[in-house]
Amino acid sequence: MAIRVALHHKTAYNYDRPAILSPQIVRLRPAPHSRTFIPSYSLRIEPQKHFINWQQDPHGNFLARIVLPDETRRFSIEVSLVAEMTVINPFDFFLEPYADKFPFTYSTLEQRELRAFLEAPPPGPLEKKLLASIDRSEVRTIDFLVALNQRLQREIQYSIRMEPGVQTPEQTLELANGSCRDSSWLLVQVLRHLGLAARFVSGYLIQLKPDEKPLEGPQGPPDDFTDLHAWAEVYLPGAGWIGLDPTSGLFAGEGHIPLAATPDPFSAAPVSGNVSDCEVEFSHEMTVTRIHEDPRVTKPYTDAQWQTICRLGDDIDTELVAGDVRLTMGGEPTFVSIDDMEGEEWNTAAQGPDKMRLSAALLERLRDSFAPGGFLHYGQGKWYPGESLPRWAFTCYWRADRLPLWDDPQWVAVPSRDYGFDAKAAECFAHELSRALAIDPVYVVTAYEDPLAYVHKERLLPVNVDPVKNNLDDPEERERLRRVYERGLGQPVGFVLPLQRGYGKDGPEW
Repeated sequence: MAIRVALHHKTAYNYDRPAILSPQIVRLRPAPHSRTFIPSYSLRIEPQKHFINWQQDPHGNFLARIVLPDETRRFSIEVSLVAEMTVINPFDFFLEPYADKFPFTYSTLEQRELRAFLEAPPPGPLEKKLLASIDRSEVRTIDFLVALNQRLQREIQYSIRMEPGVQTPEQTLELANGSCRDSSWLLVQVLRHLGLAARFVSGYLIQLKPDEKPLEGPQGPPDDFTDLHAWAEVYLPGAGWIGLDPTSGLFAGEGHIPLAATPDPFSAAPVSGNVSDCEVEFSHEMTVTRIHEDPRVTKPYTDAQWQTICRLGDDIDTELVAGDVRLTMGGEPTFVSIDDMEGEEWNTAAQGPDKMRLSAALLERLRDSFAPGGFLHYGQGKWYPGESLPRWAFTCYWRADRLPLWDDPQWVAVPSRDYGFDAKAAECFAHELSRALAIDPVYVVTAYEDPLAYVHKERLLPVNVDPVKNNLDDPEERERLRRVYERGLGQPVGFVLPLQRGYGKDGPEW
């Protein structure tokens, strides 16, 4: 579910006299590697008499080269774009095995291709001190980058700095203060000195007001907000360029829309070019407006929308009734224990200590509510490929006329309870049942354990382990496994009596 927003950005330069402008380079178009989808974009230039040539710089960024042939007293740039703010998981990537742990070394080919992003001037005293304090012991690369990014966010106070240019890493560390471009350039330099390729990114930042205030942590912006922003990107083999925002301490997400990513900040400036001597008045405005929102859990349908949906449903029901259209609905609802939502049996494991008991209790409650006198059956369910045993299937049968199929619930066994019966008792019951039904006991079929399940277990053992002698501590289980290997059969676990219902001259018979 996405929120679609319209971003409007206008920059204007008003000169006190007619001015001559050199070709102006404008880097205000989302870069090709932007993960946020931009369905529409427009760039409007004043004065109207101008020439524009779209290019891509050596790093693949879009730039517009604007030539103004005449003198002008006003130069304005107006960007309008639409962005789909579909949530992006910044950690949705894989790394090459050799880059999974930091420190690592790029391949020879990567080092040659990333040379411009690995170059760094000698560090100053404060930067040396910072680098020396960074632990270089082996750690997961992602964990290392998260910790480094958050450290700079804590140690460098953010400020809005109107002066042009970018502070050096030494200046930022000395002041412990800087704008987004200052802290980002510091992070780029630190990453390069650590052997990681990094680049400077200039772009748009869109932050939307949350639907609900979080119970803990930062509250987020009180209103929808957008501005020009800067952050860093680091190159990780297998993942590519990953954005790090030291201003927030977070990885770049759907709100980070890159405009230019370059080895240094100067070639990522939104607008660059020369102008003849004059006084200039600069104005800048940015707005973001929501133009489409899908209903979502945190912001569902409005009351008016719900009323419209309900009216439509009523109209459809009326037409179905008038046409005598009858519908049935089935499905597989999934239930999870409210007392242990994170337990393995409710997420990954087929069974557990409470699943059987709670499932049987739920089935009995459903029978009492919907099918009094219903017949309960605990049997085999689906058997998925790759699983050694089938699932359980709990079923309740009842008559449509409400006549009971089962009168005394006390004779329905509880699956989770051990009644003390074994395979021998099951065999006796099967033979007695066959005699009661006048069926030859020869048709009683013995059901054995699946030996393939134990073969699979053996394949998971080390080659120097004897599965019969060393793998099982329980003597009975060891003996059972021995039989599986020697005879290809395990211990009998039940007996099956195939029955087929037919009709004779005196009525139904088995």
